[in-house]
Order: sequence, then C-alpha cells, then structure tokens
Amino acid sequence: QVQLLESGGGLVQAGGSLRLSCAASGRTLTNYVMGWFRQAPGKEREFVAAITRSGSSTDYARSAQGRFTISRGSTQNTMYLQMDSLTPEDTAVYYCALRPPGTSGSLRSGYSYWGQGTQVSVSS
Repeated sequence: QVQLLESGGGLVQAGGSLRLSCAASGRTLTNYVMGWFRQAPGKEREFVAAITRSGSSTDYARSAQGRFTISRGSTQNTMYLQMDSLTPEDTAVYYCALRPPGTSGSLRSGYSYWGQGTQVSVSS
C-alpha cells in the first residue's frame, strides 16, 4: 500500500511563488514515476507535470512550462513542485500522484495512487 501526502499550499498574491512537497510512504518507490495534477473549481482535473525516477526526464503542461519546476528529492520518495509567477488561473487543489513501474505510455496517464490534495489560492 502506498500513501501520498501533499503540503506547501497556501494563499499568495499574483506574481508570487509556492513550493509544493509530496511525501510517499508504504513501499520502496524508487522505480515509480511521480506527477502533479490540479483541479480548479468547476473544472476537470488536469495534468500539470511529471518526472521519471532519475529526474532526467520531465513533462509539463503548456500552462506550467516556464513557470513551474518539478523535481525529486534525494530519497526518491519525495517530490517537489516549484511554482513561480503564479496567476489567479493557477488557483486549484493540487494532487500528488504516482505511476507504478511497468506502466507504458505518456507520462500524463497511468497513475494509480493519489494524495488528498493541497489548496493553492492566488489572488489578483
């Protein structure tokens, strides 16, 4: 069983920054792809960013490119999302997700484990 816990959300002014963290426990997760998704009020959940085990391969949604940076901690069971130049359109609940090893296809799909989410609110 895998458990994911997000932290680091909060309220910031437009143009500000936040750093989200995701801590995974329950299994050895070194072989897992990890990603971030978000869901804004009245909208469907959408992909934000993903990172492979080594951290050498990443994928970003168009809305996140150039502003967000995904990374993995040294333990391989921790993941971060550095968010800069935030706008009100970034307001959403952000979810940490994990994709098991052996899953094929785009890094934007195939996730089996999800955290409970952390709220990010950006005021204008």
